[in-house]
Amino acid sequence: MKKLFLLLFMALATTTFAQSKINVVSGNFLALKDQTEVNVDLKFENVLFMKENITESQYLENRKKQVLENPKRGEEAWKKWIDEWEQYKKENYADYLIKGLNKSYKNISFKKDDSAKYTLLLETKWIFPGWHAGLTAMSAEINGKIKLVETGNPSVVLAEIELNKFDKFVNNKEFVMEYGRIAAGYESVGRYVGKEIKKALK
Repeated sequence: MKKLFLLLFMALATTTFAQSKINVVSGNFLALKDQTEVNVDLKFENVLFMKENITESQYLENRKKQVLENPKRGEEAWKKWIDEWEQYKKENYADYLIKGLNKSYKNISFKKDDSAKYTLLLETKWIFPGWHAGLTAMSAEINGKIKLVETGNPSVVLAEIELNKFDKFVNNKEFVMEYGRIAAGYESVGRYVGKEIKKALK
């Protein structure tokens, strides 16, 4: 009986998480019924950070100061950090989102391909990058919108999903770093959106 109650609690917790952290606010994914490929695009522009809603420039200034003030790190460590940050913004975040989508739904190939009829567009609005302290860590949180649009006419929005401090944990080799935790957040978003698409296309 205890096991039954535990399973029921876990199911309810998962449902509550899904309803509060990621919600389909309009439309549906039925247009993907006969599609074999879907383009994926991730926008990372004018993103706000932290609970104080600071700009990316302010966030990076703070991180630079923290790195340079650490006697074990310094200029070389900062250069490596900022280079990784820019690489993750340019390519890796989208790659992790795609990885999550393809893991959850295998009937469609999600990839960067603007020749596909439809595009899943993720517009990032706000990020809390979480933290890592040895044996304990906090996942990144992401606010934003995911839209299913026509690739050739993005003003045609077929479905829209809202992310509200989405923070479902997924691990990766760079989780100790801020950009690694954010990447893990995008992969987790992909997994959940993939599940929504799979459910809609049954």
